[in-house]
Amino acid sequence: MNLDQKLLDLIVCPACHGKLAVDDAAAELICTGCGLAYPVRDDIPVLLVDEARKPA
Repeated sequence: MNLDQKLLDLIVCPACHGKLAVDDAAAELICTGCGLAYPVRDDIPVLLVDEARKPA
């Protein structure tokens, strides 16, 4: 994934407004608050709660 650090500093989880951490191996952004995992497709974060994977 090639995400700009400035973008990562600005965006938050749409569900709980927690910070997002990058998981390069899974191509996801993981919320440090609620644990939802948002996919990143073509270097574009898909920050839709309906598209997020629930924590295991």
